[in-house]
Amino acid sequence: MAVRHRSRRDPERRAAAETFPARLRKRLHRARIALRKSGVDYFRGDGSDWIALAGLLLTIPVIALGTLAIPVWFSPALLVLPIVAGGLLLRPASLLGLYAAAAGALIVESVQLGPYTEGASRVTPGVVLTVAACGFFGLVIAQFRSRVGVPWRRGGTMLFDLRERIKTQSKLPGLPPGWHREMALRPAGGQSFSGDFVVAARTSGGRTLEVVLTDVSGKGMDAGSRALLLSGAFGGLLGSLPPHAFLPAANGYLLRQDWDEGFATSIHLALDLDSGDYELLSAGHPPAVQLHAGTGRWEEKSAEGPLLGVYDGAQFDPVKGRLGPGDVLMLFTDGLVETAERDLSEGIDRLTGEADRYVAGGFHGAAWHLIEAVAKDVNDDRALLLLCRDA
Repeated sequence: MAVRHRSRRDPERRAAAETFPARLRKRLHRARIALRKSGVDYFRGDGSDWIALAGLLLTIPVIALGTLAIPVWFSPALLVLPIVAGGLLLRPASLLGLYAAAAGALIVESVQLGPYTEGASRVTPGVVLTVAACGFFGLVIAQFRSRVGVPWRRGGTMLFDLRERIKTQSKLPGLPPGWHREMALRPAGGQSFSGDFVVAARTSGGRTLEVVLTDVSGKGMDAGSRALLLSGAFGGLLGSLPPHAFLPAANGYLLRQDWDEGFATSIHLALDLDSGDYELLSAGHPPAVQLHAGTGRWEEKSAEGPLLGVYDGAQFDPVKGRLGPGDVLMLFTDGLVETAERDLSEGIDRLTGEADRYVAGGFHGAAWHLIEAVAKDVNDDRALLLLCRDA
């Protein structure tokens, strides 16, 4: 087969044969790539900050000229505005350049406006201290953002996404007719993040409901970040292992994280939705309580097992039970029933006493109301899961 040799004039011929719109599109594409590499993607958070720096640098001479030309309307203290904006937008290196420009503007204003007289716009020591203080705090903020690696524009969005992901992972699957379930989570101190979370799945072809309620040590953002990681891991384990193997696997996963404050309590429920038979396994978690519709009494269901993340080779002994028609099972975390003022047994008594109010009318909508009634002002994460079998 003959091989066709390309001459060095082939690219020139192809370039000449291209239409003007095609050449224009190529040039625009190359320019766009060059601009993206040089920092136009700053506002998407993945480029340099030269655009923001240029814009803020332009505001400094505008403020300085306004102070010199119209001192009644402009004050040297207005230089605080670009400095504060720079602390939110710029990297520390760029921020130092902005500060140098602001210092130069203050020097020019001081020279041009002359000595301080009462009632006039002048560069006073107080103005200098105010601008310097704002610059210091702006630099601290910029250094923090630089270490974290999250632009301030995306910080709120990221936190919102994390919170919504925890909520999504804590949703319970639908149940067949004759069953009702409710879940309520309330973080400590009105925060958006909680160290309590739930993972649940229908297993064995949908016949079994498996639910894991976990309380991560700590509270607030620190506990919430660990809860997000664990909820994803536990959700992957749930259903892929036999019920008896879940807590040992979760314990091993937690030990491998090697966190300074890495322990957690957890309770694992495996409920047969056909018969109502269930099995509970606990890792240092408060007991569940069951309402027996026939007697109207609450029974504690306590399973034995150590905390997750404390030592390897832990054993978890199950406890069995059955939910008959009209029965209710409640799983909860210790923040709901245990405080500095009352011990666990007193808290459970208060919870079951409040729950008795819903026996006659059903437990629909009861989970949030029970948290409000039992532990409204408790500074701890609280979670409550209700499972009811219709009479």
